[in-house]
Amino acid sequence: MKLDSKIPDGPLSEKWDRHRFQLKLVNPANKQKFKIIVVGTGLAGASAAASLAELGYKVKIFCIQDSPRRAHSIAAQGGINAAKNYQNDGDSIWRLFYDTIKGGDFRSREANVYRLAQLSNNIIDQCVAQGVPFARDYGGQLSNRSFGGAQVSRTFYARGQTGQQLLLGAYGALSRQIAAGKITLFTRRDMLDLVVIDGKAKGIIVRNIVNGDLEKYSADAVVLATGGYGNVFYLSTNSMTSNVSAAFASYKKGAFFANPCFTQIHPTCIPVKGTYQSKLTLMSESLRNDGRVWVPKAEGDNRLPELVPESERDYYLEEKYPGFGNLVPRDVASRNAKFQCDIGKGVGETKRAVYLDFKGAIEKHGHNVISRKYGNLFEMYEKITADNPYETPMKIYPAVHYTMGGLWVDYNLMSTIPGLFVLGEANFSDHGSNRLGASALMQGLADGYFIIPYTIGSYLAEVAPGEVNEDHEEFNISSLKVEARIKQILSIEGKRTVDNFHRELGHIVWEYCGMSRNSNSLKKARKLIKKLREEYWENVLVGGSGQDFNQSLERAWRLADFLEFGELMVIDALERQESCGGHFNEDYQTKEHEALRDDKLFCHVSAWEYRGGNRKPKFHKEPLTFENVKLTQRSYK
Repeated sequence: MKLDSKIPDGPLSEKWDRHRFQLKLVNPANKQKFKIIVVGTGLAGASAAASLAELGYKVKIFCIQDSPRRAHSIAAQGGINAAKNYQNDGDSIWRLFYDTIKGGDFRSREANVYRLAQLSNNIIDQCVAQGVPFARDYGGQLSNRSFGGAQVSRTFYARGQTGQQLLLGAYGALSRQIAAGKITLFTRRDMLDLVVIDGKAKGIIVRNIVNGDLEKYSADAVVLATGGYGNVFYLSTNSMTSNVSAAFASYKKGAFFANPCFTQIHPTCIPVKGTYQSKLTLMSESLRNDGRVWVPKAEGDNRLPELVPESERDYYLEEKYPGFGNLVPRDVASRNAKFQCDIGKGVGETKRAVYLDFKGAIEKHGHNVISRKYGNLFEMYEKITADNPYETPMKIYPAVHYTMGGLWVDYNLMSTIPGLFVLGEANFSDHGSNRLGASALMQGLADGYFIIPYTIGSYLAEVAPGEVNEDHEEFNISSLKVEARIKQILSIEGKRTVDNFHRELGHIVWEYCGMSRNSNSLKKARKLIKKLREEYWENVLVGGSGQDFNQSLERAWRLADFLEFGELMVIDALERQESCGGHFNEDYQTKEHEALRDDKLFCHVSAWEYRGGNRKPKFHKEPLTFENVKLTQRSYK
C-alpha cells in the first residue's frame, strides 16, 4: 500500500486555503443525517465534537472518565503557543513554523506544521471568546512568556493551569451541544475494538466499566482523540487512564502506526522517589524562564545547595548553549541532565536530579512577582516534596511526558482506514521527533476546532448516511472477540499482579528504549518484552469477573496491548539508525554528544502495518520533502 499524504499543491502559505476550497461539502440540510463517533474528551475530542455538532452532525462522544473534565489535557500547565507577536519581538507565523520544524529535528511534514502555525492565532481568538482567563499584562493585552526552543515570547498561559482552563472552554462548548440534544455523552466507557465494514470504519465496541456490559455503536465516521501511549513506561507524567488500546485496536484493524519510537522526555519533573511509585509529576517548562539549572562542579559533592558557592556551581546549559541557555528544547535539556547525573554530579538522595534554582529571580523580581507567575506550581512542589522552592532549589529530573508517534494520518487527519480520523496526540502528524513546549494544546485544538470540521465533511459527502447499524454481522464478530479475550485474561489465574508485570515492562523500555538507546540495548529489550509477554499470558492474576466494576481487568487489557506495543516501539527504534529529537541512539552522535541525523537514509515517516500474531509488522515509508526550509544540524548554541 502506497501512503498518500494528500498534501495540496501550491505555495506553502496557500495550501490550507486552497485545500479548504477544494474539499467537498455536505448540504447543511443533510448533516443531521450523519452520525459521528468521537472517542476521547480531551482538548482534541471535546473541541471536535462541539464543532461538528455545531455544524449539524449527530455526535456520540465517549470517555473513560466519569466526566469529560477529567481528560488528561487538564494536566497541562505551562501554556499554548500562537504567533500573535504581541511583544514585537520578531515573532511571525513563519518563525513559529520554522521553530517547530527545527525543534522536531526535521522529521515532520512542512505543510502540516505550517497549517498549525497559521491556525494558532485563530485558537487564541476562539478561546478568549469562550472566556478562557489568559494572563494579561498591565495594559490589558494578553501576556506571553517563553518556552524552550524559541527566542521569542509566544506562549499564552493561565498561571500554571492552562490546560485546565482551555479544557473548561471546550467543555463548555461541548456541554452546550449536549444540552441541545446534538451530542450524546457516554462516560465510563472503554473502547476495545474498531468495527470495520467493507474497509471503512463504521463503529466501535466499548465496555461499560461500571457494569461490564459490552456495547455496540455504529456511525458514518469515527474520530479517535485518545491521547498518547506514554504509560507503556509505567512511570510517566500521564494520567493513569491514558493508554494505547483504542489506537492499537485500530492498528490491528488496518490503521498504520507511525514513528512509535518517538517519545518525549520532559526535563523538569519531580524525580522518582521509591520503587513502588506509580506516577510522576511534571513541573511546568515555564519555570525555566526564571529558574536556573545547575549542579555542583565537583563530582560526588553532597553539600546542601546553599553551601555550594557560585564559583563551584556548573550552570551547564547556560555554559554549553549560550544562545538559548536554560530554554533549550526538552530533548536537549533532558539528555544533558542525564549526562550530568551519569558522570556523578547528580544531587539529592538518589543522585538522579539536578537543581532548578529561583534565588536569583526572586532577588531580581521579588517574591510577589515570582509567586504570581508560578505560585501554584511552587505550592504543588512543596506539597509533594516538603521542600519550599522559595527557599531552596527544586530538584528535577527528566521523565516520560508526551509521545510524538501515533496512528498515521494524511493531511485530512484520516488514517489508512477510510472513515477513521485521528486527532491530537493520538496521531503522529505535527511534531516530528521532538515536540516543543506549549505545542500540544495548540495541535489538539487546531485539529478539533479548525481542521476536522472541514475534512470530515469531504469524506462524508461521498458516503450514504446510515449505511450500517449495530445489527450488522461485523459488530457481533467484534463483540465476540472482545468477550473471548476478556474470558481468556480472567481464566489465567496466575500469581503475578498486573502492576507487577507493568512495572517490569516499564523498567525494560525505560532502560533500553528510553532517553537514550543503542542497537544492542534495543535487541535486548525486544527479547525481554517477548519473554515477558509470554509469561503474562500464563501467569497474570486478575481477580473478579467481567460482569462488574473491575479495575484490575481494565489494567490487564491495557497492559496486554502495551506488551505488544512495546515491541513495536523497539522494532521502530531499531529500524531508525540515526539520532533525532526524542530518539537518541548512542551509536549515532556527534563528538559533542548531540543527535546525529542521517537525512539521506532516514528523512521519512516510518509507518507500520499489522500482520497478525507474532509476525513482524510490515514497514512502509512516507518520504519527507523540504522545499521551504533547509535541513541543518540542530544547534542551540
